[in-house]
Amino acid sequence: MAGFGFDAGATQAMGNAGDMYLVVQVVLTEKFIGTGSGVSSLTNLQATLNQYASMGYRLHTISTTSSGSKGFLGGDKIQATMVFERVMM
Repeated sequence: MAGFGFDAGATQAMGNAGDMYLVVQVVLTEKFIGTGSGVSSLTNLQATLNQYASMGYRLHTISTTSSGSKGFLGGDKIQATMVFERVMM
């Protein structure tokens, strides 16, 4: 069974301090051969969600898209784009 693993971690769009929304993109790589890393990927996504929640943001929207392949036996890349909304208290 194929698994996913972080390719380069999470990247945040440039913005200003106190922005109402933050856009974060995570690149996942599907492993074609070898042991799956699905649990690791879920753990990393959870860590990203908790990181922004601790800063006062909640997940507003998440979308995924295929972003290419590394070629034969290299697996495919999937981009997860998350929009976080600042919680107003």
